[in-house]
Amino acid sequence: MTTRSTDLWNLKPSPLMIRILSAFVFIAVVIAGVFLGIVGVYALVVLLGGLALWEFRGLSDKMGSRAPGWLLFPLGAFFAFSGTVLRQVDVALVLSLALVAGLGAFLVVPGRRQGLGRWAMGVAGALYIGMPFNYYLLLYTSKPHGLEWTLFTIFAVIACDAAALLVGSRIGRHPFFTTISPRKTVEGAVAGVVASVIVMLIGMSAVIGLSLWHAILVGVLVGLSAQMGDLVESQMKRIAEVKDSSNLIPGHGGVLDRLDSILFPPILVYFYVSMFGLLAR
Repeated sequence: MTTRSTDLWNLKPSPLMIRILSAFVFIAVVIAGVFLGIVGVYALVVLLGGLALWEFRGLSDKMGSRAPGWLLFPLGAFFAFSGTVLRQVDVALVLSLALVAGLGAFLVVPGRRQGLGRWAMGVAGALYIGMPFNYYLLLYTSKPHGLEWTLFTIFAVIACDAAALLVGSRIGRHPFFTTISPRKTVEGAVAGVVASVIVMLIGMSAVIGLSLWHAILVGVLVGLSAQMGDLVESQMKRIAEVKDSSNLIPGHGGVLDRLDSILFPPILVYFYVSMFGLLAR
């Protein structure tokens, strides 16, 4: 009896269980932040955006040009809040300062031989991570369905990832982008887009009350851009010759590994719904 009890205490969770629990906690934290209101959303942006920028800085070093923290973090924060908290600050002014002061600094700071590459990596990283958060905030603060737009965009990406993984691993036979991500298949990609469309049909038609065609088109945009974001980050890791962006999340790698597929969709969703007058601000 004692031996059996001891064995139970010594049982270690499987890698799959760790992965599932980590994913559950991560998603729960994100959804809780969204439901806490604007303060919770701002806190999520600061936390997740800051960690993603930190991971990108490490990746950039392995890619050959380490993004300077003094440029990457402030510029990334500005881009993230440029449409809401910092909307009164002129974007052209900030970009001009980043150009003049950023490149000028490399005339004197250590590492000036790689100055242009490091400056470019800093600006690119700030845009890559900061701007998607900006569009999530623009969606969230939109009236009257900002919360719904934000949540269903995230849910559509989650459904896309899950369907692509499940179908691709079970019946996937035709690989694509093998040089970037060997496990990606055409069947999985199609399933991901279909799952995204289904979520948007539920969210946009049943909840928000928009037409089926808008829901289908937005679902396709989300499904395609989510998978593009996944491939873009996979390409970065290939160049950096690393498996994960970091080891912050047990069983999953880094924050950027979990955010990669949700970075591009809010940009396309925001511009689509703005173009057709589906958002009221």
